[in-house]
Amino acid sequence: MGWAARTGITAGIVVVLAGGYLTADAYDVVPGILTTAPAVAPAAPFPTPPGAVGTASPAQTLSVLDESAPVPDAAEISASLDALVKDPRMGSRAGGVVLDRITGEVLAQSSAGTPMVPASTQKIFTAAAALASPGPEVTLTTKVVDVGSGTIALVGGGDMMLAAGEGDPLAVNGRAGLADLAAQVAGKLQLTGATTVRLVVDDRYFSGPTVSPAVFAGNVTAGYVAPVTALGVDVARLSDAEYAKRSPDPSLAAAEIFAQRLADVGITVTGAPERGEAPADATLLGSVESATLEEVVGYFLQHSDNTITEVVGRLVAIDAGLPATFDGATQAVRASMERLGVDMQGAVLADCSGLGDGSAVTADQLAATLMLLTDPAQPGLRAGAVGLPIAGLSGTLDDRFLASPGRGLVRAKTGSLPGVTSLAGTVVTVQERQLVFVLLADALPEGGSYGARLLMDGFVGGLAD
Repeated sequence: MGWAARTGITAGIVVVLAGGYLTADAYDVVPGILTTAPAVAPAAPFPTPPGAVGTASPAQTLSVLDESAPVPDAAEISASLDALVKDPRMGSRAGGVVLDRITGEVLAQSSAGTPMVPASTQKIFTAAAALASPGPEVTLTTKVVDVGSGTIALVGGGDMMLAAGEGDPLAVNGRAGLADLAAQVAGKLQLTGATTVRLVVDDRYFSGPTVSPAVFAGNVTAGYVAPVTALGVDVARLSDAEYAKRSPDPSLAAAEIFAQRLADVGITVTGAPERGEAPADATLLGSVESATLEEVVGYFLQHSDNTITEVVGRLVAIDAGLPATFDGATQAVRASMERLGVDMQGAVLADCSGLGDGSAVTADQLAATLMLLTDPAQPGLRAGAVGLPIAGLSGTLDDRFLASPGRGLVRAKTGSLPGVTSLAGTVVTVQERQLVFVLLADALPEGGSYGARLLMDGFVGGLAD
């Protein structure tokens, strides 16, 4: 058989086979593009996302205070306040003021324009100033950079509430963790083959003395305040007690803990960490973020934490372009309050926390600040109001008002120093009218703080009732 004949036969076979395959394809016996099955129906339109559909306004789950609720009798409140400040157990100098939160009407006052020692109620100013600027959403960055020649730098950004281990996303104290930071740094270093480094700490974000000259040295020793630096672990506590002994150098202590965390992930730190400077353009190796400033403010109000309050005061100073020192912080806080419309004439701020000697403010000035914090037109300041301890339930009021009509209805900042007690906040009456109050007493009889505190609690509980 010739080549042409063989080619014709082969071609015929191919055509037959091809026709058979196409037939099989059409009946879906073998894979292919042909089919005798009915045409597939067009796909249904993609459903509209529920979030894009207009709905009714969210249901109100919490009752809103009725602005038409009756205002308590001013004469009755005035008589109660007069009786309070004249009680011998309140000492030789006491005063206060009660305002209607909605109208600003003064319902009672006594020596409300006289400067007195505020103790920790002074923290209300720092809270308002910080929430106004830098603002509630700001976070603080702790980072590590490569400064060259086998050296890395731990750079503080104002977070003295670092966790020694992993950070906790639900915590304020301990939101950012040194273990997380070490893991980031180790990952970057190991890419270059580096397993040994020298560690320095750069805490130049804050400057000046780390302990205020207005603070009695014994308060530092007792743990009521720590040296204020640009980074620290657990507010520099050396144990789990709230008023524990504090590290004398929180920045270096944090660096030492960070060196341990690096060792845990295979990076050896040679020598002891020491202070150094990181260039602004140094290569970033890792970073962690603190809780928001809103949360930090709530923390220092709840716990009356002097150290964190002073840290926040420095942040206000930096934002205002002032030195991050005790003096710069008090200047910045005062200026911020005046911009908010609070008349600070005659006020003296020895520090930002009220722990130092020499502060003097009026009940009127504190009340004006509380009016701002509770003003619906100032939503950015709201954390300063809702962050206050709740009577009988939280913070420094968790063990007060336990059998009082004010339990759960009073939010207030406490204040206590030798010979001084104070209370400032808000109370909701049984008829659902919110009042603002400030009570100050700074010349108590010796050993009389507890009795004066009970009298103040009784007066405020009476406002609720």
